[in-house]
Amino acid sequence: MIVETLGDAVSWYKIGYQLAYAGGLPLVTELANAGKRVFLDLKLLDIPNTVAKGVDSALALGASMLTIHAYPHAMRAAVDAAKGSELSLLGVTVLTSLDDADLKAAGYAHGVSDLVRMRAEQARDIGMGGIVSAAHEAAPMRALIGSEMAIVAPGIRPAGAPAGDQKRVSTPADALGSGASHLVVARPIVAAGNPRQAAAAILDEMAAALASRA
Repeated sequence: MIVETLGDAVSWYKIGYQLAYAGGLPLVTELANAGKRVFLDLKLLDIPNTVAKGVDSALALGASMLTIHAYPHAMRAAVDAAKGSELSLLGVTVLTSLDDADLKAAGYAHGVSDLVRMRAEQARDIGMGGIVSAAHEAAPMRALIGSEMAIVAPGIRPAGAPAGDQKRVSTPADALGSGASHLVVARPIVAAGNPRQAAAAILDEMAAALASRA
């Protein structure tokens, strides 16, 4: 298991659709009980009652972060359900695999930049714990939502790594420099020949980037 391979090099883990649908949800509790923190990336979107019940289930599992598609009705339901807990709710603005053409094809009137901004403002006003957006959007979003909310940046690729199906990618150092607070790094680690070494290299890059800002 990748958790055993990485050992104490990693303290945060993301569990998304692929693992959840393969029976991996109990791993949330197992990791939490082992002192790890879990980013449960299920991107909830449904009627308010169903979203609220999903948040209740995430709380029971012991997740530290949970993603909600940044539709106002879903975010409001999630915030109400998580009230009084330490669960950080993240509004997913626009998936990093999408660009303006993709949004147009899906029927959206806004391009990526405008939709990210609108959804970030709504997440801030509704009381979400943070947002998920591409790293290069972090700087304007940080100015918009303030210093307290998390900005979680997916699509992180070390220099020279293939982008895969991501269209809006960034290096770890650039993402932190832009104002992201949390980085999502999966394939560059799990697909590496030596995942622990790959994780350590990324963490070193992050530490150097943070030190240069101090």
